[in-house]
Amino acid sequence: MAVTEEQIRLALVQALQPQRLEIVDDSHLHAGHAGAREGRHFTVRIACAAFAGMPRVQRHRLVYDALRDLIPQGIHALAIDAQVPVPPPGSSGPEPDGG
Repeated sequence: MAVTEEQIRLALVQALQPQRLEIVDDSHLHAGHAGAREGRHFTVRIACAAFAGMPRVQRHRLVYDALRDLIPQGIHALAIDAQVPVPPPGSSGPEPDGG
């Protein structure tokens, strides 16, 4: 059974409660290459307050940890853009950073 965007969304929302989450299935861009038979390719763009103060590697580890049960079920590749949410204008909050 192939992993779906909805399964990824549910796992990330339950684990990290993101303020912003976008999941894109990029599998069609990889049709024909050897890894395409082993699973699907996804891009995850996520903004989460829990990432505040963490380096990029640690943020990525949190995402991988949240998806650890799904990865062996058919995620071949995962591109991650993990950011700290940008606070609304005029409010104080975590500073955005690269990610």
